[in-house]
Amino acid sequence: MKRSIVRIDEKLCTGCGDCIPGCPEGALQVIDGKARLVSDLFCDGLGACIKTCPYDAITVEEREAEPYDERRVMEESIAPAGANVIAAHLEHLRSHGETGYLNIALEYLKEHDIPVPEMGCHSGQKQGPPGGGCPGSAAQQFSHAGSGEESAKPLASAPSRLTHWPVQLHLVTPLAPCYQESDLLLAADCAAFANGDFHDRYMTGKSLAIACPKLDSGIDRYIDKIVAMIDMAGITSITVVIMEVPCCGGLMTIVEKALEKASRTVPVRLVVIGVQGDVLHEETVHGEPVQGC
Repeated sequence: MKRSIVRIDEKLCTGCGDCIPGCPEGALQVIDGKARLVSDLFCDGLGACIKTCPYDAITVEEREAEPYDERRVMEESIAPAGANVIAAHLEHLRSHGETGYLNIALEYLKEHDIPVPEMGCHSGQKQGPPGGGCPGSAAQQFSHAGSGEESAKPLASAPSRLTHWPVQLHLVTPLAPCYQESDLLLAADCAAFANGDFHDRYMTGKSLAIACPKLDSGIDRYIDKIVAMIDMAGITSITVVIMEVPCCGGLMTIVEKALEKASRTVPVRLVVIGVQGDVLHEETVHGEPVQGC
């Protein structure tokens, strides 16, 4: 499987910073006068940043996808770029909750006698939202949700079963910890608004991603992300929840195309919800029945 990732030509880059807001993953920062990809783990390869670069310094290259290797990234990309880039990379991992990769990076620095710079604001960086990019796309995991236990404090509404953020398929990182060997719930954007029992009935015990096959662009990227979740994150099942309207069936088509490209297979269950919130149809469309539905 191939993966797209941005490449920055430092000779053409002027450090203007126009590309920074164009990266929804917060993977780009301006450091020491140049735009830097501080974490290719979070680069989704959509190339939104390309449109904002007035100097054509950013391109997208396609290469064979390999399991993310933090030690290799430190050795080949981050450490040679200097203290400011190291600090930005460490802070990016920390702010996205990637504790495991952060520990590996710190171990690499210790092994090679490289001083650990202070994380947070550092010299040479143009400041933006915490973690870089849009704060709404910063990764988070919630240990209190999805357990089925009620909060100790009284709530005005039923407790959320959401266990992570972000959930929009363009923003999620397929290799994020929340998707590792998980049961994936791939839901149409409208489904949770139509079905009042959506959280308890479908989200409990599952990792979530949402999409709209009619209005969203970059459907091919959606397919590649599902493939990465199957082959690299090792998801164990997929539950697809769509609305009864014809255009919503495209979400199931995305999953079918991903299964054709993936090197392994997983069971898939389809749920169709009516516009008034009733469940019209449920069936296992691929493999063994999915648990929890």
